[in-house]
Amino acid sequence: MALQFLPQTGSHAILEKRSTFFEGRDSLSGLLILVPLHSNPNEMKKTSFYLVLFLIVQALFFAGWFYLIRNKQMTPSPDKALPDSVFVDTLSMIPDNYSQLLSNQQVIATLFQQTAAEYNALCYQAFATARVMLESDLKDKNVNSPRAIIVDIDETLLDNSPHSAKCIEEGTSYPDFWDEWCLKAAAKPVPGAVEFLNLARRYGVSIFYITNRKAHLKEATMKNLIHLGFPQVEEKNVLCRTSESSKENRRLEVAKLHHISMLIGDNLADFSNIFEQKTIENRAAITDSLFRMFGNRYIVLPNAMYGDWEGALYNYDFSLSDSAKLAVRYRLLKSF
Repeated sequence: MALQFLPQTGSHAILEKRSTFFEGRDSLSGLLILVPLHSNPNEMKKTSFYLVLFLIVQALFFAGWFYLIRNKQMTPSPDKALPDSVFVDTLSMIPDNYSQLLSNQQVIATLFQQTAAEYNALCYQAFATARVMLESDLKDKNVNSPRAIIVDIDETLLDNSPHSAKCIEEGTSYPDFWDEWCLKAAAKPVPGAVEFLNLARRYGVSIFYITNRKAHLKEATMKNLIHLGFPQVEEKNVLCRTSESSKENRRLEVAKLHHISMLIGDNLADFSNIFEQKTIENRAAITDSLFRMFGNRYIVLPNAMYGDWEGALYNYDFSLSDSAKLAVRYRLLKSF
């Protein structure tokens, strides 16, 4: 496109084009450019300098605009898995090792369980509530069947935070090191657990340990429980996971011959299959609808390290890449 300055009697000349496409406007911004016309060479140099500066500013502006648009297009939707090759803008960083970053996020949850006196207090509070409700249930003369308590093991009776710490150190996660940890039979008791279950046993209540530890870990698990002083740790009372992860059928087997005084666990699925494989919103809605059960027949222990609450974040698709899991975690945060 050819351009020429047209002399005129005023102090400015209009930039004219031989092409009519831009109609007197700059090709980038569409703005009409007025260029001062001077006969003085110094003034012409100054005019040219300002014109070049103006074009540079425009170029920088549109470069920034293009960058923002491009980044917005690259931002993944929350419900789509991200390949490891995609940088997740939400993270505000580009980690070299997604697995390490994912495991590092467990640090504060693991430290809470290992160091916070508040964690101990919550556990004592849960078992104190359990005692009150058990003693209330024992007064019910309408119960004719033998009483039983169904209790989960991991993070309900046994503290597995050292396993989480190991995974953090190694930059990995469950199931890595899980068998190795369980076979050591070295877990410490959750505060208040041993005392409460022994009290229940003295009241004549049977204890059934329903766990999703697999059968090959049963012997080591029983050894750990017995060493810590838990009661009634017998073959028929420790029900490990077999063909399914749901605990419902195992609970129903116990309920055939027993009145279930209460269920104790750290995961909602420890209480009923109604909570299984539910979305975040549905889990909350069901919990709200059953609020009278909690602190009554359902006794919940704290566990910020893992559980179905985390599975619900990913719609229970743990096959998602580490980068996708990180993206989901950040996108579900609610700020102000």
